[in-house]
Amino acid sequence: MSDVTPTPTATPAAQLPAQSPPVDPARTEAGGRPGPAGGLSWWRGDGGEGTRRNLALVGVLAVLVVIGALTRSDLYSDPDWVWDNVLSILKLAAVVGVVTVGMTFVIIGGGIDLSVGAIVALAGVWCTTLATQSYGAGGMIFSALTVGLAVGLVNGLLISYGRLVPFIATLAMLVAARGLAAEISDKQTQVSGNAFINGLAGDKLLGIPLLVYILAAVVAAGWVLLNRTTFGRRTVAVGGNPEAARLAGIDVRRHTVLLYALSGLCCGIAAIMLTAQANSAQAAMANLYELDAIAAAIIGGTLLSGGRGTIIGSLLGVVIFATITNLFAINGLSTEAQNMVKGGIIVAAVLIQQVQFHSLTRFLTRNRATTT
Repeated sequence: MSDVTPTPTATPAAQLPAQSPPVDPARTEAGGRPGPAGGLSWWRGDGGEGTRRNLALVGVLAVLVVIGALTRSDLYSDPDWVWDNVLSILKLAAVVGVVTVGMTFVIIGGGIDLSVGAIVALAGVWCTTLATQSYGAGGMIFSALTVGLAVGLVNGLLISYGRLVPFIATLAMLVAARGLAAEISDKQTQVSGNAFINGLAGDKLLGIPLLVYILAAVVAAGWVLLNRTTFGRRTVAVGGNPEAARLAGIDVRRHTVLLYALSGLCCGIAAIMLTAQANSAQAAMANLYELDAIAAAIIGGTLLSGGRGTIIGSLLGVVIFATITNLFAINGLSTEAQNMVKGGIIVAAVLIQQVQFHSLTRFLTRNRATTT
């Protein structure tokens, strides 16, 4: 008996199951359905969320400009006035914008810093003392940056190693820094006599104030640090899930200290800029800057619970608030009405964030259950 295994006969080509053509991931929408051509799935997915939000903020700016043109057509009809007004808005946004960059890092990292305005005041008062001014512009800049960095480090150490709640630690620093600034200045306004520092606010390069260039440099550095470095990725990880970040090998406490130090450094830069604008410094300067910075970051899409945010979005939030202030000023409206409008915008932005966050959570939960 032969032990030969019969050779299987080839299946006719007509009986083979038809194979689907390969699916292009760029043309697939969320949920596995083929999407339209052109990679619109990225635009509709999480990857395009930041772009969509930033474009929405640009749309808000456009609406504010239209409102200004309608309410004060006599001013907006003059091109020279429009250009000067744009520069005024950018100068108005410059100092708060630098503070907001540091605040954005802190909030993305899962914290909050209520002491930024007080740090700006303390650094400004410290750098305008007669002893510091005797060292010239270099001594004043070094002093402001060092004070801001040192106070930020103290905040970070209290929160990371002292295990204080960020709200409590920075609130205490707000009071202490204001008090120290008042003690140093003897509750008096300290005049800056340095021509270089004072010229930062008035001098222009290619028709643009130097303060705007400083803001652009800080924003560019912050964007690179957040989006192109390990430090930025760790910031998002720590803010999104500190325990998971710790298990992944990230020193969460040390990283938190660095985040608050970065915020303090930005406050030191802002102190020099604000001193240049006023040619002086006092303990009451930069009042409520912490609220402006937090509000701008929230408007720009930074999640209060941490783990998400963009530098460009925060910058657009600062510019929007500066434009609103300018719009109320040229129309002669009261500061009280302006503050009410700002408060309404902040509440609306937080509500939108909550709706989006809960929708995303439900989607992930449903997707996880389906996969299981």
